[in-house]
This record gives sequence, C-alpha cells and structure tokens, in this order.
Amino acid sequence: MGITWDEYREHDAVGLAELVKSGAVSPVELLEAAIARADAVEPTINAIRHRLDDDARARVRARSPLSGPFAGVPFLIKDLGQHLAGVPTGSGNRSLARFPRPETSTVVQRWLDAGLVVFGRTATPEFGARAITEPVAGGPTRNPWDPSRTPGGSSGGSAAAVAAGVVPVAGGNDGGGSIRIPAAACGLFGLKPGRGVVPSGPEVDEVFHGAAVQGVLSRTVRDSAAMLDVLAGSAPEGPYRAAPAERPYAEAVVDDPRPLRIGLSTVSPLGGPVDPQAAALVRDAGELLTGLGHVVEESAPAIDGQRLATDFLTAWFAMVAAEVTAAREFTGCAEGDFEIETRMMAAIGRSLSAPEYLATQSRWHQHTRALAAFHERYDMLLTPTMARPAWPIGEFDLALPVRLAARGLLTARIGGVLGRMNLVEKLAVANLEPAPFTQLANVTGRPASSVPLYRTSSGLPLGIQFVGRPGSEPELLALAAQLERAQPWAHLWPSLPDSPSAA
Repeated sequence: MGITWDEYREHDAVGLAELVKSGAVSPVELLEAAIARADAVEPTINAIRHRLDDDARARVRARSPLSGPFAGVPFLIKDLGQHLAGVPTGSGNRSLARFPRPETSTVVQRWLDAGLVVFGRTATPEFGARAITEPVAGGPTRNPWDPSRTPGGSSGGSAAAVAAGVVPVAGGNDGGGSIRIPAAACGLFGLKPGRGVVPSGPEVDEVFHGAAVQGVLSRTVRDSAAMLDVLAGSAPEGPYRAAPAERPYAEAVVDDPRPLRIGLSTVSPLGGPVDPQAAALVRDAGELLTGLGHVVEESAPAIDGQRLATDFLTAWFAMVAAEVTAAREFTGCAEGDFEIETRMMAAIGRSLSAPEYLATQSRWHQHTRALAAFHERYDMLLTPTMARPAWPIGEFDLALPVRLAARGLLTARIGGVLGRMNLVEKLAVANLEPAPFTQLANVTGRPASSVPLYRTSSGLPLGIQFVGRPGSEPELLALAAQLERAQPWAHLWPSLPDSPSAA
C-alpha cells in the first residue's frame, strides 16, 4: 500500500484531491509521501522551518473525515503572516520562533476548511524584507534547480518545497514580488491577487497599505485558480470589499481568454542591466502570444521607475520599523536580536517624518493613475519577472566594512545619517535591482502573475510577468492557462536526491 513519490508527483493538488475523493488513495498515504519527500530533500534545500508532522498525522487519522475541495492534500504555510493558533510564526526571526500565536489567520483557516493538511511552515527572510531567503535564523534556503543559488524571496521556502516536489502548492504572500520572484526563480506559477481580494486578518486588517497580499505558489495554473476560489472573499475586519468574480476562478482556466492587447517592456524601471536571456525570452513570449491571437506592442507605463522604487522603499522601511517594534513588544527581545539589515531598515524608517511619509503615499496614488492610463490602451503589461536568473547565495551579503559602519551608527542611534549614506543605495540594489519589475503591482494594488515559460541555456528557470487591471484575476489565470497548454512546464523537474532527472 501507499503511494510512491513518482506517483505522487504526477498529480497537482486538484488531482490529488480527486484521488482522495475517489478512494484511490487516502489522506494518510498522501501525507506520508509528502513527509518522506521532505525528509529526502530538506538536507539539500533547507525549505521548512517548523515541522508539524505529528499534528498533521493526528488530523488525517481523526475519526471525522476531512472535507472540502482539497480534502487530504498535504500543504505547507509560510512562516510569515500565516498564523496557526498555538504554533509560533517565526517571520525569519529567532526570538519570534519561540512564541506561539494566539489565533489562526483567516487565510489559514480557509485552507484548513478546504481540507488541506498543514505539516510545516516554510522559510522566509526576516520579516520577508528581502528578495532572498537567507535568514540568520535557520540559514539559507536553496534553489532545487541549483542549490548554490537562491530560490528568491520572500516566499523562498514555499517555492523551493513546491519545486522539489514536497507539495504541489504552498502558501505565500507578496508585498513587493514575494510570490512572483520565487515562482520565477524556481519554475513555478505565482499569482499575486489584487488589493482586497484576499483578506489579511484577523490580527491586522491590511498589510503595507494593502500592497502585501496572501496567495500561493503552484506547479499548475489550475491549482492557483482553485486556491483563489478558497481564499477570495472579504472578511468582516477587512477595509475593502472587492467585487466577487462573476464565476469560479477554476472555470476561468478552462477556456482561452479573449484576444488581448498587451504592452511589452524589457527595460528595467531602475535603469539597471537586464540579462539578455531575460529580455529575449520576453520577446519570445510576445511572439507566442501573437501566434495565439493577441496583439503585442512595445510599450510601458509613463512611470518614473526610480521614483517608484524610492517611494516603495520609503514605505517599506517604515513598515519594517513597525514590525521590529511589534516583535519586541510581543517577545520582550532586544534590538540586537534582529539582523543588521533589518535594524538598518528600521532605523531609516524611524527617521522619516510624518510629512515625508504622507508625501510618499500621495505619490503611490500618482503611480496608480499612470498605470491606469496605460491600462486604458492595454489589457496587460508584459515584462520579465526578474532582471536575471537566480543569483548565487551570499551575493548580497553586506561587506564587513559596511556592516561595521552600520553597527556603529545603529549603536549611536543615528538613523538619519543611515538614510543619507550609500547604505540605503546598497539595500536598494540588494532588494530591487535583481527584480525591479514586480513592485509596481504592489504599489498600485493590481493583480499580477509570473508564468514559468522558459529556462536559460544553463537550465535555470526564468519567468515572465503580466500585470492586469483591477479585477483581472480571471483573465490573468486564463492567459496563463493558455500559455501552459501551448508550452507546458509541470513535467520539468530538478535533479535532487531520490528524484529522476527531468525528462
């Protein structure tokens, strides 16, 4: 009895749920297959921070059978913003990892109600504040396609686990690209829902002015669509009431979308380099889309990318400052219990004046108006998801002289000086230059997706990004499913322990 990993990996989450429903396999067998796979690959990828095997086994062996659209399917939640009552949420920080949370997040409860079996929490950088997953607490998570490289961040643990076949889909969230960047780095599909579509409560009514949203990373588009059916819908504590979709999201992936007008850009909003392969693959995608009946033209929103990046980071640093304060109040830990990069961001955030912050927020709305003007002509914006393939682990570690200078300034509590030094520029490069295309959708609250159509000449995944209008999640899903049918990717697998090479 039981199910082998070769059998397990043939199915996405929807397919596994169908096997359980038909009686072909039991939730116990699926869970043991997922646990065995995690045990096999964790020494290589280091993706799971907190195992919940015993709790999961108790759930699948309970007298009452599981119910819901994903009944019996193994699942992992991110160790950030996805709380499970009685279990710590570490958020990439060693102190927080010792303190259980008092209540379950709305999205986690919706996953549980859908019958998913949570058996672990996936790694994230401290407070999800970087596009890499290399926290001091737990060490770096590694990309299954090349363990010397990052899986991206901040949902890097979830991306690595899905890409390695531990689970077919896993929880993530996205405040500046944190679903789309790791999806692109690991060869997965990632959808960032629009502002207000998925709730963030009950602990907070919104995160990062609604720019940070909850979602999943998956191997197939239909899994993300079916998961959005589980997650979408306003909650009483939420500040937004997003209009419900006209039909289930799962139905949107069945048919091809209408012919779309798509604006294509391969120029980095920051003016930095874009890997020639990343640019070429986006143009290849444009040709594929044209062949599928869409109209593709070179065009980009009239937005000052450097200004948008500065406005994004200004608000981001303020949010990190608030996160540090909240964590200290919750745990009683000291300022020195946070990573040096986190402390630098927090110090800069604390140095901002109220007028500076309000001016930043006003410019967020200007960027939104500019993107809305673009969408008057184009249904979608097409760009690379990342400016280059996944980069080596440790590439963006701060040099020792920079770390020593930062420690001295932090000890002297001179946050304003930090804000005027090139340390801010170094943080901007580390966070944004490798993936400068994703923040626009967060600042403007638009839905966006990363589609894993391509591999580089060395075999590393590279994703393409689509940004749509408000409420365009069905079209984003339909378009991704059309591309998936035209150029499938779910059959591609990295070479890992006990894993065959991709065929």
